[in-house]
Parts: sequence; structure tokens; C-alpha cells
Amino acid sequence: MPTRSPVHDVAIVGGGHNALVAAAYLARAGRTVVVLERLDHVGGAAVSEEPWPGVAARLSRYSYLVSLLPQRIIDDLGLGIRLLRRRYSSYTPDPQDPARGILIDTADAAATADAFARVTGDTGEAARFAALSARMGPVARLIFPSMTEPLRRAGEMRAALDDDRLWEELFERPLGGLLRSSLDTDIARGIALTDGLIGTFASADDESLRQNRCFLYHVIGGGTGDWDVPVGGMGRVTSELSRAATEAGADLRTGAEVVAVTPDGEITLADDRTVHARLVLSGVGPAVLARLLAAGGARPAGVGTAPPEGAQLKVNMLLRRLPRLRDERVAPEAAFAGTFHVNETMSQLDRAHATGLAGGIPEPLPAEIYCHSLTDPSILGPELRAAGAHTLTLFGLQVPHRLLEGRDPDAARMALLEAAQRSLDTVLAEPIADCVYEAPDGSACVEARTTADLEQSLGMVGGDIFHGALSWPWADDEDTLVTPAERWGVATEHPNVLVCGSGARRGGAVSGLGGHNAAMAALELLAG
Repeated sequence: MPTRSPVHDVAIVGGGHNALVAAAYLARAGRTVVVLERLDHVGGAAVSEEPWPGVAARLSRYSYLVSLLPQRIIDDLGLGIRLLRRRYSSYTPDPQDPARGILIDTADAAATADAFARVTGDTGEAARFAALSARMGPVARLIFPSMTEPLRRAGEMRAALDDDRLWEELFERPLGGLLRSSLDTDIARGIALTDGLIGTFASADDESLRQNRCFLYHVIGGGTGDWDVPVGGMGRVTSELSRAATEAGADLRTGAEVVAVTPDGEITLADDRTVHARLVLSGVGPAVLARLLAAGGARPAGVGTAPPEGAQLKVNMLLRRLPRLRDERVAPEAAFAGTFHVNETMSQLDRAHATGLAGGIPEPLPAEIYCHSLTDPSILGPELRAAGAHTLTLFGLQVPHRLLEGRDPDAARMALLEAAQRSLDTVLAEPIADCVYEAPDGSACVEARTTADLEQSLGMVGGDIFHGALSWPWADDEDTLVTPAERWGVATEHPNVLVCGSGARRGGAVSGLGGHNAAMAALELLAG
């Protein structure tokens, strides 16, 4: 008679960063935990790799900045992670005249005001932009600490904010209205709107408010909204989480592809082995979990009506040197140190959305760029650093996954890459191709990753980096919050199956929030 495998307290499907957070918390609490990862490494999208053979540049290949990872998780798990704050918030060349641009310098308010005035012709726009940011302060200070607590209700949050007008503008009406009433110029409105469109296909006035939810997640991180650079790259975050989980006693298994899950905790692997657990935590997207549960004979759990759809292009580059700008007032080292906005006025972003909706690639393609190596040169080998080489990460917006469906993936990737390069070249004093580093085999050190690539390599359905639509980080007033899973925002239709990934109520980005909250709910459930 075959021997039944031991029953773990918790089995986690998928080995992304949230799964590692959950595993570390649970193992530290004395629970037996096994993590089952399909790939040959853990970390999911939070990894660092050397894309070009023979080139000592270790890039954060998918995710790249950190904002929503609470210091509480870092401290609780004893993670050796350093996050560096960037002096320059952003640089935005004027698409109408790229010889001038807006550099937002957090250390020099006068220079920032001068840049706004020079580009917009309005001496008051910088103050209005600062005032909009200040209005987000109480929102961030209220909401961010709640992300590692049981869900509060919407009514409680609204009362605590004590600003009914802002609540209505930010959480009940399309974001475009707030931006138009707060800012007077197309370029300033665009700088603000981009925070609502990262990985999100929407217009400023989308009635679904998906852009509002994305905007919220981008302005509350750390209680300040700052986006920081992880020293050593995103792979450092994963390596520290992996260490913390392993040292606590978690069993991390790679090359373990899950093909079926039952609600009572039986997990079948591709090699026909089975794993049994009292609770199952899902680090994969809700759409993937639904497929696994269906294969296990259960009703699909936690599936929304709309399929997940990502809307981004990521281009990783290694440059021999930073490119020259048309704007001679701004040094490239300042412009690329923060977020470099390319063709991202509000009207351009909305036109790009309309083009994507009609099935076309936006022209020009809205994009934003940052240079990790300016803040953290440790990701480059000594010879590259000495030679003045730098990385660039370009994130293209308003390119929904539907544009790639039915198309040859290589041709689609090339078309998007070319569109991104054309857009970037409009604001540079020289073609970006002239600055690209060459690998020893003579190939250009440029790689593009589309939503199709994410779906194929990481199993993210539709290339959706959020595993589905982002949710408000609170419960509706009428929601039942009876079970631990409901109170922590990690429930599915099955009481012993919890969501611990980006598809959790407060999941999304490299935050560890899904993992933390699922672990808290699991500990309550396991305690009876």
C-alpha cells in the first residue's frame, strides 16, 4: 500500500515574493510549510538576471521599484534590504518643444517652480502640483498603515479621512475630474495621471475607476508615496525573503508544477506526486487558481467576470553612456535618476488609450523610464561602472494584451519595441540606438518583455502584473467579515483555500502584503 505523504499545516502554490513572505511568517510561528514553484527558482517577477551573456549587468528584469513593502514586514522577518530614496521625482520633456522640460527636484523647490513656469508659462502651476501632492498626504498616512491590519470598512475610512470632497473626487468619480480641477496644464495633468495607468488600461475618465484604484496604490506607499530603489536589484528582495523563509524552516521546492488543487488540501503535481495540507495558499493569479481547482473537481473560486489583462511593455537596456537631451538646462544624470516621462501629457495618454481600444499601437507610445544604476551602481560589474555604462528601464503604457492576441509574438514584440524607441527618440538629442552597449557577440543589449512574455514565462494570465483588477483596500460597508480570511481580505469560495498573491484584496506590486495578510489569516484558522 502506498504511503501517504505527511500533512503540512500549509501548502503554498507558486513561489513569488508574496509566497515567500507568507512562508516566512508561518514557519517562524512554528507551522509546517511547503512552497511549490513551477520554475527552477523562486521570486516570480521579483528577480534579477543577466539578460546578455558575457555582460556583467544584473537587472531587475520585470518588477523594479519598491513602494508598498512595509517596513513592518522588513523588520518582522529580519530582511537585509536597503531601499534608497531618489532626489529627483521626475523629468518630463515638453512634447511640443523637447528643448525644455519639467524637472521635479525634491531638494530645490525654487528650481522646480522655475521649470514648471518655463514649460507651462504659468507661475502658479508648480504650487498647484505641490498642493495636489499635499492633498494625498492624509490619504497615504491613513491607508498605508491599515494595509497590514484586518480590513476596515469604507464608512470607517471615509470618516477617518474627514474630507468628504476628496473622498468623492478620488474614490467615487473618475480621476480625470480631480486632475482637471487641481491642475491647469495638459503636461502637469499627465505627470499625475501616469500613476493611474501603470499596468492598467484606462482613460482619465474611465467610469470603472480602475485608474483611480491604480493611482491610489501609487501614492500611498510607505505613507509618503515615494518609490525607492532596492540596492542590489529586485533579486536582493527575493534572496532575503528566501533566506528568511528557509531559515525559519519552510520547505521551498522548485521544479514542482501544480496541476490540480482540491478544497480539502490535496495538491497534485505534474509528476503525479501529491502534497497534502490543512490549508492551501495561492500565490498564483485567481484565474490560474480557478483552473487548478476545476482540475481538482471543485467549483472555480475567486474569479471575476472580466479576464485579467495587462497593459504594459517593459524594455531593459544597457547603455555605453546616458543619451544627450535636447534640453541643455538639465543634465542626463538628473533627468534619468527619477521617472523620465516620454509623451505622457493627459491628452496624449487619452489618445493612446483610444488607439489601443481600436486595436492599434499608440503613436507616439507613452512611456516612462528610470535608471537604476544612477542610484545603485552595484548591479553593474566594475568594468562597466568604470566605463560609464548605465541601465535604462522603459515602461510603455496603453498597450493592452488584446493587441498581441492572434499575432506572432516575435513580430508583436518588435513592433512595440520600435514604437518605444521612436517615442523616446523624439525627446533626445541623439538616437537611443547610438548609446546602446554591445554584448561580446555584437548584439545590442536591449530586451523587450510584453504581456505575452509575462503570460508565457511567469504564468500571469493576460500579462496582468496585478493578477486582475486592483481593489479598494477596504471592505464595503455591507460586506460580511466573519471568517479570518474575509477579515484579512484573502478569502476564496473555499474556506481552506486562501489567496496570498497579488490577487488578494490589497495585493499588487512588490509589497508582500498579500503574503503577510494570508499568513495572519492562516495562523488564526490553524489556531482553531
